[in-house]
Amino acid sequence: MVALWASGTSFAGTVADPLRSVQETPPGASKHLRPVREKRQSFDQGQPIDATGKGGPFSGGTNVELDLQNPDNLGAQSTDNGIVVNLKWSFSDSKTRLLKGGWVREQVITDLPASRDISAAQQHLKKGAIREAHWHKVAEWGFVYAGSVIISAVDEEGKFQVDTLVVGDIWYFPKGQAHTIQGLEDENEYLLAFDDGDFDATGTTFNVDDWITHTPKSILAKNFGIDESVFDTVPKPHPYIAQGNVSVANVTGPNGKLEGNSSYVYHLSQIPAPKVPGGGGTLSIIDSRNFPISKTIAATVVHLEPKGLRELHWHPNDEEWLYFHKGEARATVFMGTSLARTFDFSAGDTAVFPDNSGHYIENTSETEELVWIELYKSERVADISLTQWLALTPADIVVDTLKIPLDVVEKLKKEKQVLIAGK
Repeated sequence: MVALWASGTSFAGTVADPLRSVQETPPGASKHLRPVREKRQSFDQGQPIDATGKGGPFSGGTNVELDLQNPDNLGAQSTDNGIVVNLKWSFSDSKTRLLKGGWVREQVITDLPASRDISAAQQHLKKGAIREAHWHKVAEWGFVYAGSVIISAVDEEGKFQVDTLVVGDIWYFPKGQAHTIQGLEDENEYLLAFDDGDFDATGTTFNVDDWITHTPKSILAKNFGIDESVFDTVPKPHPYIAQGNVSVANVTGPNGKLEGNSSYVYHLSQIPAPKVPGGGGTLSIIDSRNFPISKTIAATVVHLEPKGLRELHWHPNDEEWLYFHKGEARATVFMGTSLARTFDFSAGDTAVFPDNSGHYIENTSETEELVWIELYKSERVADISLTQWLALTPADIVVDTLKIPLDVVEKLKKEKQVLIAGK
């Protein structure tokens, strides 16, 4: 592992009626405590009222469930300031494309305009179903989180790879490389990501059967040296996901295999996840330093214990794209010039933290682990820790800047505390 530190939501109980006045007093509550108690609970009830009485109850239409899931959109964080664009998108808000062998739903720049570097999709394959042979003008990165798949690929030198990936494994297909994906178990699912936010742009994806059906048969016959009639059964229109049987073919070729530093596969499932400073969980880095072919997408896979914190930091080399796979989280993004906004996340959400913006990620659950993936359009993962920066800056300068006691500054940890344990 590369050492970074070295260099669906459910609701229990009854949902509050959005039209019910928040000034109603719970039975048995002390009169002098009632107003304070009610105001403090207003965000939990999906109402935009803070502890000082600012705001007021919704009187018009509102989506109560969304308000309850996103208290920070109601103004729960008093440190938020200014207008910060939306940095969050849920795959549940994406249109799902249903196909005979599975489904796909995506998040592209038209869904999340702030995500310029990365677009993504969730894709599901039945057993034997094939994401038909194709290539892209952008690089593709994949992470298996259910079932198992076979990937096959060929590069411009005629080298090939056929490999089986299980839960936790990763692939990377460079721009323009031909490939396929096939499901091996009854149900298989994975995250796809691409190093361009505008993945739906014309001329991004090229499917082999689509090309063949739009090429004169006389040319096909001449190219392949076979009769034109062979191509009468090529699917039209192309199916995107095709039905099939699990492949048992053995591939051989004169130019050899894609392996070693040329391999398109990283078997993360076979590598124990390293614990990191701070004692709050594990963080695996997958970038060009340990997955050499992956030169345009760098990744981390993070597991954070309940109430744990991914420390305050920023990334000096690129924007950060995130996919939340499990649990509930909160993050505040600092954009500079006094601009900041807090977001609430749950499983299936994606997000983007703009280039060099300061942020943290907190696991808000008391009991459930938080699992997410971070992607960067970069050859490596890099971050700068706020605590480490201050600890390695002359202490008197920090004191004069922040107006905090010298003894506090001198006790700041000089090593990154990547994932801080929950209290």
